[in-house]
Amino acid sequence: MNIDLFIVTIYAYIFGSIPFGLLITKLFLKEDVRNIGSGNIGATNVLRTGKKSLAALTLFFDIFKGYISILITTTFFFDYVYLAGLLCLIGHIFPIWLKFKGGKGVATYLGLILAFSFKLSIIFAFIWIAAIFITKYSSLSSIISTISVFIFSLFYQGLSLNIFLFNAAVLIIFTHRQNIIRLKNKSENKIKI
Repeated sequence: MNIDLFIVTIYAYIFGSIPFGLLITKLFLKEDVRNIGSGNIGATNVLRTGKKSLAALTLFFDIFKGYISILITTTFFFDYVYLAGLLCLIGHIFPIWLKFKGGKGVATYLGLILAFSFKLSIIFAFIWIAAIFITKYSSLSSIISTISVFIFSLFYQGLSLNIFLFNAAVLIIFTHRQNIIRLKNKSENKIKI
């Protein structure tokens, strides 16, 4: 048994699966964010509580857990750094504590690419902000930004990171499948900026 692989699998998934949106809203509002808006545990849905500060806090911690997973793996288990990133993202989307019903993974993905490449994180943030101002759809902005980062990486990054970014994009598009249907039907909710 590869003990390093076992350790990376455990902590990367556990970090990713911490439902900060749920914990923060329960702590400060005494509410379950899953009973609000879309029922999602991410920052966008926390924003629907009307508390921008709690949404920002959720965003920060969801980014941080992705970033810290890669930072630890780069320091101690470098050979498994891309696996750690994927497992952290999977943990956020499918947390064992919430019957495998988690968030969309976008903020955690941002934390991961921030750790991998500052340039890619800036590209993601710039495109997401531009898209949200144009469309007012958080879901569409997230999909566009994620795909854009992958396309950009094909020209400037190595194969291993490109493979990770492709898998991450597939996961994030998968988590937005209902949003895509609502966008097509013009029934997707816009967010107030």
